[in-house]
Amino acid sequence: MEPAGTLERGLSVLRALAADPRRPARATDLVRATGLARSTVDRVLGTLAHLGYVRTDGRDVVLAPRLMELGEAYLSGSGLRDAVAGPAARLADELDESVSVAVRDGDGVRFVAQFTRRRRMSVTFRVGDVLPASRCAAGLALLDPAKPWAEDDQLIEPGLIAVAVPVRGEPGCAVSVVSHTSRHTVAELRDHCLPALRETVAEMEAALAAPAPPNAPPPPALQTAPPAPGPPALPAGPAGAATPATSSPLDAAKEAKRELGMGFLQSLARGLAVMVALGSARGGVTLAGCAKVTGLPRATVRRAVQALERLGYAAARGTRFTLLPRVLELGYAHLSGLTFREIVQPHLADLAARVDESASVAVLSGDDVLYVARVQTVSLMSVNITVGTRFPAYATSMGRVLLAEQPDERLAAIEPRRLAARTVTSRDELRALVRRAAADGYALVDQELEEGVRSIAVPIRDGTGRTVAAVNVATHAGRAGNDALLRDVLPALRETAAKMAADLAYTGAVAAE
Repeated sequence: MEPAGTLERGLSVLRALAADPRRPARATDLVRATGLARSTVDRVLGTLAHLGYVRTDGRDVVLAPRLMELGEAYLSGSGLRDAVAGPAARLADELDESVSVAVRDGDGVRFVAQFTRRRRMSVTFRVGDVLPASRCAAGLALLDPAKPWAEDDQLIEPGLIAVAVPVRGEPGCAVSVVSHTSRHTVAELRDHCLPALRETVAEMEAALAAPAPPNAPPPPALQTAPPAPGPPALPAGPAGAATPATSSPLDAAKEAKRELGMGFLQSLARGLAVMVALGSARGGVTLAGCAKVTGLPRATVRRAVQALERLGYAAARGTRFTLLPRVLELGYAHLSGLTFREIVQPHLADLAARVDESASVAVLSGDDVLYVARVQTVSLMSVNITVGTRFPAYATSMGRVLLAEQPDERLAAIEPRRLAARTVTSRDELRALVRRAAADGYALVDQELEEGVRSIAVPIRDGTGRTVAAVNVATHAGRAGNDALLRDVLPALRETAAKMAADLAYTGAVAAE
């Protein structure tokens, strides 16, 4: 397969997967949907899995959060999100109504920002969703930007109303205030929102007209040294493991080709790297600039860009090339809506299978740990815990990891009680153990919660390095000693936590109590 054709085939497989992302697909389904040969589909899926864009579970294939980096490249490179997010969020707060920002995409409009007010009847549009331009306020405003505003009086759905104003600039967009007939008529909504909406649009137009900030960082996937534990450098290693941050896409693709042989489509990996690189600067990049960012030959970059132009994912702006909103069709809406549990659960299942022990994820809820995800192995002796279970944080490995960032005053307020013969009940000793967990980056608890139960845990961090949850492996004392947990389980735990953190960084999902 020649390079441009390979990229086109890979994107056709991604589109087929994104068409119904809630339902796992199999290779045979993708053969029917794309018209590609089974051998081609298998090689494309193998490459996408190696890059971390899809996950396989047996014969089922699903989109993985890392695929969002393609949509993130468009949102970053267009400059739209930086220009509209702050004003749109403030407008939603001021009006106490949902606010959406959409751009033209063919005969439709695609949402690029959404700030929803949570009510019994609330808007469920997501970033990346598309609506017919002729049947929504944002589309009507973009179809005739000379009009001062546009209205949607239940055109798209009974009960849904909206008022939109076009934002002039490059790229153009429209801002909508969306409500329900149980709260307003269209006329009432217009009177309520239009003055503030116009002020917000003026602020957005000024932001779009301002020059791009100098030396803006590239998208996370192209940073040579991303802040830990952010998204890894593209492409990823086997099963989503990160390639060393110093690797360029060119070097990483070569290494993957050596490891996987004919099963790895190097040209597909390079084409996707080019796609991400087009979002590395506001207003797009030149072919030479893209070659510099990716480390790829200019001829390779040119072929990939030409393929992206044919498919409607990129366009020329003078000597620069930019991504187009259609990039968001590649699963962005679905992936951005994943819950915290949906993101961590597949990694948790991989961990449990790898170490052959039960594994869990928990968050801190008051002085307790609250289990939010769990995979339990089948064993004659197993720790019986379900999602929603609470335990005192001081006596658990996940609790000590989660308490590690708390101030001494918070720890001093905990009153440890004896739960088993080995439970630490001294506040001073507990504080010392928590501080040691902070220094070590893990906590091991030996039969303090319950006789016969040992567990080891590590933190799950967000993009700023703050601990947001913990993941652990628990076992019966008769199955594994402390040395075995440190030797055999701790490395797997740390790898799993890093993968969870990377996926959470892409989606922005938050662990809820």
